[in-house]
Amino acid sequence: MPVNAALKAYLETRRSIPAFQMSEPGPSRAEIEDMLRLASRVPDHGKLTPWRFIVYAGAERERISLELAKVAMAARPDMDAEMIAVEKTRLTRAPVVIAVVSRAAPHVKIPEWEQVLSAGAVCLNLAMAANALGYASNWLTEWFAFDESVYPLLGVSSGERVAGFIHIGTPKMHPGERPRPELADIVTFAGE
Repeated sequence: MPVNAALKAYLETRRSIPAFQMSEPGPSRAEIEDMLRLASRVPDHGKLTPWRFIVYAGAERERISLELAKVAMAARPDMDAEMIAVEKTRLTRAPVVIAVVSRAAPHVKIPEWEQVLSAGAVCLNLAMAANALGYASNWLTEWFAFDESVYPLLGVSSGERVAGFIHIGTPKMHPGERPRPELADIVTFAGE
């Protein structure tokens, strides 16, 4: 089979850019829709589509961030000014943030674990689709991904869970390489 050199080179150098290192311009609605189509092309045993997307863009990101900050400050009234500033920017660090929401549920044939893994595959595909369109991306989960009390604010329904928030924008910097594990430390060839 011929090697796709461009794809191999991309995978050899793929890096996440910290969300706070992203800026405008962000993707257009057409580009976002293209990314979402690409992201949806993942293994999905039973064709259940056990995930969905919520796109946060424009002023809505700031409104939700300020509401999240209120929740955080109520939970931790001794929070210092620096952390309050962080809380107020949760969804405004990148021009677009897309939540991948897992709808995994018990099924007569498809294990719930496989459905959860499918949502994880969507997160990675979305990050790579953003990169393919020339944008930086970062897959994050922060406290509000796990705090169901803020799910209505985020648009997440009862019974759903956040698999990740994919931050997308234009990189302000080029990331350096980071240490990677040695294959000998993470690979076992069965029978050897």
